[in-house]
Amino acid sequence: MVDTMALLPPFLRGARSARSPERRSTDHLPPGLPADDEVLLDVPDQRLGPALVGAGRGEWVAAAGLLAATRAGAQWENRDRYARRLAAFAGARTEWFEKWRSAAPDDPDALLVAAQLAVGRVWGSPARAELLAPAGPLVSAAADAVPHDPVPWRLALDRARGANAGHAAFERLWAEAVRRAPHHYGCHVAALKYLAAYWHGSHRECFDFAEPAADDAPPDSLLQALPVRAAFAYLTDGCGAAVSRARLDAAADRAVTLSARFAAADPWPAEIRNVLAHVLIRLDRRADALEQFRLIGPYATSFPWDRVSDDPLGLFLLARRELRTLPVLPSGGHGGRAHRRGH
Repeated sequence: MVDTMALLPPFLRGARSARSPERRSTDHLPPGLPADDEVLLDVPDQRLGPALVGAGRGEWVAAAGLLAATRAGAQWENRDRYARRLAAFAGARTEWFEKWRSAAPDDPDALLVAAQLAVGRVWGSPARAELLAPAGPLVSAAADAVPHDPVPWRLALDRARGANAGHAAFERLWAEAVRRAPHHYGCHVAALKYLAAYWHGSHRECFDFAEPAADDAPPDSLLQALPVRAAFAYLTDGCGAAVSRARLDAAADRAVTLSARFAAADPWPAEIRNVLAHVLIRLDRRADALEQFRLIGPYATSFPWDRVSDDPLGLFLLARRELRTLPVLPSGGHGGRAHRRGH
């Protein structure tokens, strides 16, 4: 069996089971980074924040208005993100969502949140494949309510993966998804995850999917970060044939270029930047990783740090701090070995 702990960089290894480290002043941080106590985890953006505040008060109108605006404006990436966050909140605080369903049972946006909630609430169960069956009609209802919306088809792809659907069935769902939005990031991530599970350990096939998708997408599309998602999966999986260092670096370089298109401390690309920083650390490109932490600013995200530690914020803060004390490669350097561990 692979000793996955030994394959982690030392500071990631030490934080895997540790509690949150003591927060320190900026004296312990590289220049240009916010203090530890200024960093927040999974902060909602300015549009989602009021909807979550309203939901916390038991009110649903702001959430409904937010999703209706994304539907009217065909803002599918926003719609996907907001539906996930609202469903997660509904899973913890159900009253506001029950009021919404009661007041507007045919609201297409409530149907979407209901479908996301049904898939998400059973995802961690060992009996997931069986428990996902009742979610099928809810996903279909959300898809029928807004026929041009790709987000229910992302849900259908997730459900198919969780239910261990065969490749032919998944390809039919994939065709429906890309017909609606050829460059939808959420659907592509769902497909990448399915391929990683379907061809477990065959990370080359995941790269073979991610790279052409990025090539075909506009330069500012989130799909430019799809190869770095494939790189992250490879570097944390610990199985399968080797992927070349050149291919891993090319994936990181593409994501670095995408990150540079956004302003610093912008919550929109925060998750992509967090993934990229994690990958750059594993590739021993520490100066490049430090630059991503500067661009991230105060916006830490649970993913990818929660794949390594049960304290994602603590690990994020530790990673930033350790970059000051570890030897740093020149910016853009590709030295060091890529490490892999179990995922």
